[in-house]
Amino acid sequence: MPPLDDERRRHQRIHLQIPLFIRGKDTQGEQFMELAKTLDISAIGAFVASPRPLVVNAFITLTIPAPSITSSGLVPAGMAPIQGKVRRQHEAGDVYLIGVEFLKPIG
Repeated sequence: MPPLDDERRRHQRIHLQIPLFIRGKDTQGEQFMELAKTLDISAIGAFVASPRPLVVNAFITLTIPAPSITSSGLVPAGMAPIQGKVRRQHEAGDVYLIGVEFLKPIG
């Protein structure tokens, strides 16, 4: 029996929704910044729901907004932007589900 996807992964995924900003170029080559959210995340990548289609193999920047004073402290304040590459995407209703590989592991 072949291993399940989770068993083949190099890093454990955490199902966690985190709001973030995506910056890059869209399918028309225009610069953009869009609010999106993670659906799951690991040290080397994330699965993101975005209202905008992106270009597969394009480089993007993900920025997690600074948490408020009342936040739980799960995300460090002032976290540096994360550079990534769009590995895959597909349309799901009114959003695009995007697989992003980080250029450097986080954590």
